[in-house]
Amino acid sequence: MEKSRNDGDRQTIAGDRTAVVRRTDDMRAVYAGKSPIYKGLKRFFDCFLSVLALIVLSPVFLITAICIKLEDGGPVFFSQPRMGKDMKTFTFYKFRSMYVDADKKLKDLLKENEQTGHAFKIKDDPRVTKVGKFIRKVSIDELPQLVNIIKGDMSIVGPRPILDWQMLECDDYEQQRQIVQPGLTCYWQISGRSDIKWEQWVELDLDYIRDMSLWTDIKTIIKTVPAVFSSAGSY
Repeated sequence: MEKSRNDGDRQTIAGDRTAVVRRTDDMRAVYAGKSPIYKGLKRFFDCFLSVLALIVLSPVFLITAICIKLEDGGPVFFSQPRMGKDMKTFTFYKFRSMYVDADKKLKDLLKENEQTGHAFKIKDDPRVTKVGKFIRKVSIDELPQLVNIIKGDMSIVGPRPILDWQMLECDDYEQQRQIVQPGLTCYWQISGRSDIKWEQWVELDLDYIRDMSLWTDIKTIIKTVPAVFSSAGSY
């Protein structure tokens, strides 16, 4: 198996790649070769840390819910189908950061997409509410995914899930990112988020699968904290 770059090189290179070279590793074999002990510990810590975070962050949940409700009276939470491990669809939870009719306006905004490939991102999205802009900036909108982690839909660290129909449009190489459970944070999250184009995003996800270990997960979680507060690529 090809030796992965170290974390510092990855973060430096991720935003500067002009050409992405697809490697031929058999990612299913790579993941199958990971220790069962690691996989068991990963699941244990996913559940333990998620339950702990839900307890500690409960005041944040309450304040966020009140702010969302006060702004426009709409629902506090938002759910939609996302693609999970082995290309299986699951219900993905977020704090609602857009107006209630946001999904209906997506088709009209696709032509303004600033992301490449099979993801959709635009700066100054007109569907985002005032509260939504703030909770997106500091990633508070993602906190309900702690419930997804406890349910087993997601892991704390893993490739970020995209919409099910977007993932189905991907080729076989890109779909390899779904060999593992999607995550709350990942290499993409700590390397610039939406400033990274789709092709580089896929490579970072596959790098994570190659690198997967308890130490890799710990380092990624630690690096997520400054990445969130820097707000780089958060839109």
